[in-house]
Amino acid sequence: MIGILRLAVAVCVAVALSQFPAFSDQYVQRLGGRVDALSRVAADFDASADGAGLTREQALADLSGSAFRDAHGANMRDVFARLDRARADLQLLRLAGPLERMLLPHWMRDGETLAATWGDFRPAVPVTVAGFWAAGIGLVLGWLLAALAGLVFRRPQERLGWR
Repeated sequence: MIGILRLAVAVCVAVALSQFPAFSDQYVQRLGGRVDALSRVAADFDASADGAGLTREQALADLSGSAFRDAHGANMRDVFARLDRARADLQLLRLAGPLERMLLPHWMRDGETLAATWGDFRPAVPVTVAGFWAAGIGLVLGWLLAALAGLVFRRPQERLGWR
């Protein structure tokens, strides 16, 4: 009975993990779109600043003096910070393969992009090499987790080999 339970847990983890390569690909695609959109906003701001004979920092400093201008300046600073962070994440994730991304989930840190990707993601049969490897890794991890849980939840006498 324990063996069947371990196998069931292992298969569930395998199925779940087999979806990660496709999910991470979709996240990278969405993050690329976010970088493109933020880059356009930054380029427009920089062009406006340049047209006024200002650098980006001078233009940001010029956005002060009223509640609206202060808020707009803060929004633009946030845009530039998000753009820098998203570009760095995108560069790293694009260099990593689908299986390598399994070790880098902490670089999927753009919450809006992650939520949007999760909201649109539909699991599918993993027909890629990365999907099969991820499923295999998930099967092994699931088996090990179930075995560990079995050890942890045994009665103390059984753990120590007492009968």
